[in-house]
Amino acid sequence: MKFICLGYFNPDTFDSMSETTAHAMFDECFAYDDVLRSNGHFTGGEALERADLAKSIRSKNGKVIVTDGPFIETKEIIGGILILEARDMDHAVELMSKHPAARWGSSWEIFPTADESRRQTRQPRSLPVPARMFQRIQQERASISGIVSLQGEC
Repeated sequence: MKFICLGYFNPDTFDSMSETTAHAMFDECFAYDDVLRSNGHFTGGEALERADLAKSIRSKNGKVIVTDGPFIETKEIIGGILILEARDMDHAVELMSKHPAARWGSSWEIFPTADESRRQTRQPRSLPVPARMFQRIQQERASISGIVSLQGEC
């Protein structure tokens, strides 16, 4: 199964670290990422830039509203994502609980993805709303005889 792991950290805690401590933390985290990768569990991931460089987009009354930074005020911000391959949620929790970032004060949220293999084993009503919408769109696309190219539209 595939999982998306969202890593959070408190920027104040990170900013208060010495450069040596910060390097030690990153070295530990990268070493564990390499262990996950070599065992076939780390299938992708990215660190994110500072939250003040982010934008939030919402729609209100038919207009798109763009705001600077994360929309939700919180002490912890998302620092990156990790795409994890694990047998099941318990295995994903086991793998991520060993990640050194947790010892350094970071936290992880682990979400199973609504990938194709899971869709085939579940009834459509049991899927989360976005997955049901995606499935319906895929079915509608499959029923269309002509293909419309949207290249360059996005």
